[in-house]
Amino acid sequence: MTAGLALLCTAVLLLHRRIPNGPGRLPSLVETFLPWVGAAVLPLLAIALVRRSATALVAVLLPAVTWVSLFGGTLADKRGTGGDLTVVSHNVGDADPERAGRVLVASGADVIGLEELTDANAPAYERVLAGAYPYHRVDGTVGVWSRRPLRDVRPVPIMAWTRAMRATVETPEGPVVVFVAHLPSVRVRPAEGFATNWRDHAVVRLVDAVREAPERRRILMGDFNGSPDDRGLAPVTSVMRSAQQVAGAGFGFTWPAALPVVRPDQVFTQGVEPVAAWTLPRTGSDHRPVAASVDFRP
Repeated sequence: MTAGLALLCTAVLLLHRRIPNGPGRLPSLVETFLPWVGAAVLPLLAIALVRRSATALVAVLLPAVTWVSLFGGTLADKRGTGGDLTVVSHNVGDADPERAGRVLVASGADVIGLEELTDANAPAYERVLAGAYPYHRVDGTVGVWSRRPLRDVRPVPIMAWTRAMRATVETPEGPVVVFVAHLPSVRVRPAEGFATNWRDHAVVRLVDAVREAPERRRILMGDFNGSPDDRGLAPVTSVMRSAQQVAGAGFGFTWPAALPVVRPDQVFTQGVEPVAAWTLPRTGSDHRPVAASVDFRP
């Protein structure tokens, strides 16, 4: 039994891309929580030791070695210093704008993207961020604040109502286009399984807009309701890099904020080099903010 479970964990880690993506979208659910498959190793190891089973002990080594080969590099601290531009993304949810504003300003970000803005909280964020970020725009439930001038600011149509926008940031090193997005939520329902259809359709439209941007330097950030391992985000991860994976430390989990177990909040880059990525302190939202610094090196 122990050896069988160990082999099953190994198979999930190695072969998750081969799970058919039929009704229920089971692969997306598995891939979202894929790092946690490794959590099964310790209890399986304990059982094998208690039973003094050499076969089980050898079998448990397989998922352990596989997990380290897949995620060991993620645990390393790859954060550097410097960078030409720092961005922060935050799904503000029910956060107190005063508290969240202090955290966001203290980050030193040049550009801030906010998701889940409402008619009630958007004016409060405009007020608390105005002193540090003179350039801003809110469209629908998303907004962008910048220390640098903005141009060509407009919504990006990824669904029936506005949950994505783009803005070109003028910097001394040249322009960079920043996209802020909040992809549709996913749900686990008994009849549908892991319901991701709306999100998966929206991400294709979003990536099409990124591809069409005339700027060579591109940053895409927001709440993607999925991790980079989730095949539903393949349209993004096939053309852009996750700043956390390239220049972060650990998994950078952001949700739920009190005890994060997944990372739906992302910063993706193209044409710029991530030099550091990290999470910010809690703000009262159910998401933690994420930050990244990038270099405009050729």
